[in-house]
Amino acid sequence: MLIRRRNFIQLGGLATASMMVPKLLKAFENPLSPLVPAGNKVLIVLQLSGGNDGLNTVIPIRNDIYYRERPKLAIEKEKALTVNGDAALHPALTALAALYQEGNMAILNNVGYPEPNRSHFRSMDIWHTASESNTIWQTGWLGRYLDSQCKACDKPTQALEIDDTLSLALKGDVEKALALKDPRRLYGTSQQAYFKQLAAQHDEEHEKPVSYLYKTMRSTISSADYIFQQSKLRTTTASYPSTDLGNSFKTIASLILSDINTKVYYVNLGSFDTHVNQQATQQRLFTEMNHAIDAFVKDMKANGRFNDVLLATFSEFGRRVGQNASGGTDHGTANNMFFISGALQQKGLLNPMADLSNLVDGDLQYAVDFKEVYATLLDKWLGANADVILKRKYNRLNFI
Repeated sequence: MLIRRRNFIQLGGLATASMMVPKLLKAFENPLSPLVPAGNKVLIVLQLSGGNDGLNTVIPIRNDIYYRERPKLAIEKEKALTVNGDAALHPALTALAALYQEGNMAILNNVGYPEPNRSHFRSMDIWHTASESNTIWQTGWLGRYLDSQCKACDKPTQALEIDDTLSLALKGDVEKALALKDPRRLYGTSQQAYFKQLAAQHDEEHEKPVSYLYKTMRSTISSADYIFQQSKLRTTTASYPSTDLGNSFKTIASLILSDINTKVYYVNLGSFDTHVNQQATQQRLFTEMNHAIDAFVKDMKANGRFNDVLLATFSEFGRRVGQNASGGTDHGTANNMFFISGALQQKGLLNPMADLSNLVDGDLQYAVDFKEVYATLLDKWLGANADVILKRKYNRLNFI
């Protein structure tokens, strides 16, 4: 069977997606597989792309330097959502402020890495791979987690990114996560007659140069069907906002409540690159984030799964302390991270607020290496060998 160039490109696109499919999906095609019981730990990583301004997220409401350096951009104390005597949250983060007061959210300040890079692309690569700032790695920290967990394992673990493309963070040497915007769309693409006909008719012995392409295409069709069937089997009945992030969290909730053995979900929100018009941009994005997380947490609580879920947020860098002349802030360094779960061992502010009197070239100094956070998530939550995955030993933190 001859392949026209355009059809081959279509086939290649579907196969590229299938190369991200873990072997686990095939293992679960038995319809009698049991429900994943409560206690199955799930990590959700929410990436705030573009460099979110941490100082207008966790606001130092008693710090005069903050208000002096941001005469027009600082969040007024009266409008901020106070969480303790020194700190408040952005006014749009009402649900997160409530989680904080309930003891279901922790905030880690001053997170970064040595010799910080202010390029979006390079700094994001550093966060994705967990490399040092002066080294370049081709695999992601969660991709290497998949590699590690899949060795000699009957049912290798799995990760899903709720997006159209797969981030470097989820690409390993051998295993890769699967990127999908929603199960129905992936299923619809995989069920096109053209692809199914090729998968059914192709003889690998006759077209060895493209044998792997066809093999992975068949795997994608099978896996897309499985994910779709599971996602609709126990679709959440909770109400979610009709935003991109709301829909992503609804998909994640439906999969968590199904019997799919997914351990890691990855989702993105942005862009937070607020050189100009920062107040309006943060208000819009934080409103979307606040409503989506609120719906998701309520859903998990109602279904008895909130103790099994840990949501972690990060951004590739923070912003500079001083505002710029365009009503925004420029690329900075250290930032804060949020952790949301019903199973936190430490809650509230985990460490001191940013020291605005001890800057380096106008930027915050980091106090916690983000790779210590990764080591903690891998070791204490996912039960993996963090030292092997991160290629060196890092301190573990105590929030889980």
